[in-house]
Amino acid sequence: MEEPGPAAAPPEGRGRDRDRDQRSLEALSLAGGGGAVSAAGRQLPEGRRATLASALELEGTVLREGRLTQFVANNLERRIRLSGAPRGEPPAGGGGSSIPAIDPGALQDVVALAGQVAAQVDELLRNVHCGLQALTALSVGCIQTYRDGVESLGEAADLSIRAMYALVARCEELDRAMQPVPALAKRIRDMKGTLERLEGLCK
Repeated sequence: MEEPGPAAAPPEGRGRDRDRDQRSLEALSLAGGGGAVSAAGRQLPEGRRATLASALELEGTVLREGRLTQFVANNLERRIRLSGAPRGEPPAGGGGSSIPAIDPGALQDVVALAGQVAAQVDELLRNVHCGLQALTALSVGCIQTYRDGVESLGEAADLSIRAMYALVARCEELDRAMQPVPALAKRIRDMKGTLERLEGLCK
């Protein structure tokens, strides 16, 4: 808002509101430690202007640009509603109650819908419980099958290892038993050579 100065007389209603605002500003200025604000609208001294600005800062935001002072009040919407409310009527959101009467039929509909929702939720929970039980049983069956497979694999591996050791032992025994074979083969070759020479002599 601009610096206050001489102006034409406002209408009667707005004049009363402006006088009330000026009295509020006076109270704010006095509460902030300054002097009284001019109700006639004459220009205030610089010290009074600073005191008024500091008092207004308690009620909103004050911006200065040269000789122009802007003020943005806190809770502006509420202040506008309060200023527009007819005299003698409580403002909206105040002590008066503006809640309409409750329809009993609507309450019965809400109760019926709540019962339906509760029944559907119960059915959903039962279905979820059955599904979880089926999944749990399937998981247990898979785990048991895996356990049986691991145990069978361990037993088969143990049997295979034992069979391998037995085969190695049999091979060692066979190797020991086959040790005379080279000497016997040499003797057989010698005998064959001798027979061939005898056959040559007989011819």
